[in-house]
Amino acid sequence: MKTDTQLQQDVIAELEWEPSVEAAQIGVEVRDGVVTLAGQVSSYAQKWSAERAAQRVRGVKALAVDMEVNLPALAQRSDADIARSVENVLSWASLLHPDAIKVMVEKGWVTLSGSVDWQYQRQAATDAVRFLFGVTGVSDQIAITPSANVGVVKADIEAALARCATADALRISVSVDGGDVKLSGSVSSYGERQLAIQSAWGTPGVRRVVDEMTLEY
Repeated sequence: MKTDTQLQQDVIAELEWEPSVEAAQIGVEVRDGVVTLAGQVSSYAQKWSAERAAQRVRGVKALAVDMEVNLPALAQRSDADIARSVENVLSWASLLHPDAIKVMVEKGWVTLSGSVDWQYQRQAATDAVRFLFGVTGVSDQIAITPSANVGVVKADIEAALARCATADALRISVSVDGGDVKLSGSVSSYGERQLAIQSAWGTPGVRRVVDEMTLEY
């Protein structure tokens, strides 16, 4: 079990190792395994990358984000300009149906709504928007509206977890209520946790995944 000091040093090292992050602009505090990132960054993409870098570190129980996006003058754009850019980039995304996603922008913060059939389509929409100039944040309110057979969904997810060929797969329980999937049990790393969640999202008929898994080191 890592001490808070060791965990802090590891998170700082991971931020410094991540090339898309200006680690010197981000402060790291740790208390009882809960990591807090603070400071100012020059883009939403950098904020997102810092969050993912911290979550990769073994021993992180939870992450609190107190970072602000302070855009440089050359990156600042009007909401109307950002909205047009978002609509354009979504229209070029081959994984999305035309007009499936609705866009709202307020003070650089982009809110995406509408509905798609699969999680990968929702992910494609947020990925396309995250790196645009002027964006200070992204809210994903896109719904997934497929039909689902409870028995088939549960069996498919359990089979996907088994294919991962990890010991953790045997400790994960799957319950399905309509298109909602709940994962419980324990895993030994953040990577295994993400793998389980991705396996659930990759199953036809899933519209929401509830993560109740615990990390046990």
